[in-house]
Amino acid sequence: MPTALITGASRGIGRAFATELARRRYDLLLVARSADQLELVATELRTQHGISAHSLACDLAEQGAAQRVADWVRTQTPELTILVNNAGYGLWGRFEELTLVEQQNMLQLNMHLPVALTHLLLPTLRQQPKAYILNVASTAAYQAVPTLTLYAASKSFLLSFSRGLRYELRDSVVSVSCLSPGATTTDFADRAGMSAGLQETANKVSMTPAQVAQAGIAALLAGEAEIIPGALNKISSKLTGLVPKALTEKIAAGIYEKYLK
Repeated sequence: MPTALITGASRGIGRAFATELARRRYDLLLVARSADQLELVATELRTQHGISAHSLACDLAEQGAAQRVADWVRTQTPELTILVNNAGYGLWGRFEELTLVEQQNMLQLNMHLPVALTHLLLPTLRQQPKAYILNVASTAAYQAVPTLTLYAASKSFLLSFSRGLRYELRDSVVSVSCLSPGATTTDFADRAGMSAGLQETANKVSMTPAQVAQAGIAALLAGEAEIIPGALNKISSKLTGLVPKALTEKIAAGIYEKYLK
């Protein structure tokens, strides 16, 4: 049975990915920190869709997490056909005022984990008739964002990594896509430490996790390289490439900096 591995699967977009893939009759391997929440998701999807769903509680920011996940996957199925590198978070604040440790932990989860997991699981993916990798970035990948400086940089890295790897694998059975959502109704803002005012502003243009997941999985299976769900997000990302960088940075800073205490 075709199987999908989803990191960060206990809530938000990760949970929506799991629901969308279960609806498409994929068995699921779900990974996140919360054992209880993961098992609730797995049980719900097994019951509703009649698929197999297994969970692994793991702190993905820890060194060695990718190897632990890859070893677990190999014990669960030889038919891994989709890898969704979804786990990640942001930190809001000025670079010099955030601690180095917390920023390095974010980079570990946003960049190093998907690179390691992809490298470890590519041999398994190559054994399938057709396989897919979906790396979840952000519309922040398309520009520098002051006060989300390292978050935006990590997502730019993920976008560039996806495109380069996609080209390297162009003659293989593995298709690589990068999904870059805009504002989404998740707990991203709370974990990033954003103010209530900034969250209220984002909510005015937010998509739901289900909308993002549906668009992302459909485009992944269609073999698209870059996926930006939502017409407004597509337009703003295109315009970003046409406007001088200094101007886009000034605009972004004007949005985010005014909410800092």
